[in-house]
This record gives sequence, C-alpha cells and structure tokens, in this order.
Amino acid sequence: MKILVTGSNGQLGIDIVNTLSKKYEVVGLDSKDLDITNLDNVLNTVKEIKPDIIINSAAYTNVDGCEENIDLAYKVNGLGARNLAISSFENNSRLLHISTDFVFDGEKNEPYIEFDNTNPLSIYGKSKLAGENYIKEICPRHYILRTAWLYGKNGNNFVKTMLRLAENNKTLKVVDDQIGSPTYTMDLVKVIEMIIKTDAYGTYHVSNDGSCSWNEFAKKIFEFADFKDIQVLPISTEEFGRPAQRPKYSVMRNYMLELDFNYYIRNWEEALKEYFSKM
Repeated sequence: MKILVTGSNGQLGIDIVNTLSKKYEVVGLDSKDLDITNLDNVLNTVKEIKPDIIINSAAYTNVDGCEENIDLAYKVNGLGARNLAISSFENNSRLLHISTDFVFDGEKNEPYIEFDNTNPLSIYGKSKLAGENYIKEICPRHYILRTAWLYGKNGNNFVKTMLRLAENNKTLKVVDDQIGSPTYTMDLVKVIEMIIKTDAYGTYHVSNDGSCSWNEFAKKIFEFADFKDIQVLPISTEEFGRPAQRPKYSVMRNYMLELDFNYYIRNWEEALKEYFSKM
C-alpha cells in the first residue's frame, strides 16, 4: 500500500508517518511541499505519486484564528478537502480525512453519534463541515474520522500549554464549563491503521472514552506530571472570553467503530498516563 500523508509535520501527521512507514510506503508532504488550496498543485502531485490512499491531516486548526481569517479557514479546511477529494476520485485513490467534534453545537448533552445532525458554532467548525460535505459529494471511497481535544508528543496542544504555563505560574484559571474527550494521537493512529485495511467507508467518531472539562483535564495533567503545587481554578467560558464560540458539550460516542468493528478505545485517563510514561 502506498500512502500519501498531507500535513505530515503536524502533531498528528508526524505520528501517522512514523507509524505507517514501518509497514507501508509512505510519502509525507507538509504545506511547503503541497498547497492543498491549489487544485492544480494537488492534481499534479497526486497524479505523480499515485497513492493507494491519501490521509489528510492538514488543517487550519487555530479555532480563534479562524474567526479572524475566515477566507483562509474555508480555503484550507473546505476547499483543501475538496481538492484532495477530486484528485482521489480522478486517480482512483481512497481518501481518509480528519475532522472534528466542533461540527456539533453542544446542545445534546449526551454523547454524539455519527448519525446526529451537525450544527457548528464557529468558523472552524463550519469550514471543517464544508470539507466533510465536499468529500461526501465527490469521493465515494472515503473515511471521515472526527476526533477531539487532540494531544501528542509533537506539535502544540493543551497538554504542552499547561506544562509550559506551570513553569512560571503556581495558579492557573482553566475553563470548567466545556466538556469533551481528550484524545491521544497514538490511539487515533491505531484506528487509522485498522480502518485503511478495509472498505468500510463512511464517517467515524474516534476519541478516547470518557469525558471531562478542560479544568479537570488540566488537573489530571499536573497529577500525572507530578506537579503537586499547581492550583487550577475554575473559570467560565464567558469569563475567559475568546473570539470563537465553542460547544459546551462535544463528547462523541465511537458508535460506528462499535457497529463495524466491535472496537472500543480506552479511557482518556489511561491514555494520558501512557503519554506521560513515554515523555
């Protein structure tokens, strides 16, 4: 199997390339190598590489930045996905696309399944949903994997931000009224590796089991990092004040993984503990 990975220098892309290259021929391209917003660039690159599958981990993921750079958000997250879908279809490749829990509005108050209606609140969520819709319309042989609160060894993420802030602060205020599921990149990569061996196309939720607030997540980070003297205080979303509106409850159930594969992902606390054991 020949695999093309976009966004190969991102926190997820690095783990995808490192893991899959042990078994498959993997070509990793970052934004400097491939501009996914340029259709001709994408078509020519895919035609030259001739991958069996494209894994798209490229995205504009700065949620607040998307509110200020709307055109860029839709170009990368919407049209970028469309361009990869077109090139996948024309070159008879499959496409696996990484999406987000932010396609939901957070009003359900119980875990979302893949068959629930989407209603994104932010430009980030809306642009990612646009990408999903393009893929569904253009490329029949696709897998869309929605994930959430992603962290890993590489790149920037909430875990690293908390540890960095704790270097100079003994007290931190962290939002306690947004609930989600922290997800370890390596657990997402395991699902990617499993699913690309099949023809089980469609939309999947892929996040670690269980849920917490950002505040609870931060406390668990400091517990596992053995930072005993850090005090984490609760603050509301409104008090924190960010440009982008975020869902208050974006927990997802990995329902399609259960139905299709009888596959269950471990709890987020167990995954976070392993993350720290490997640091």
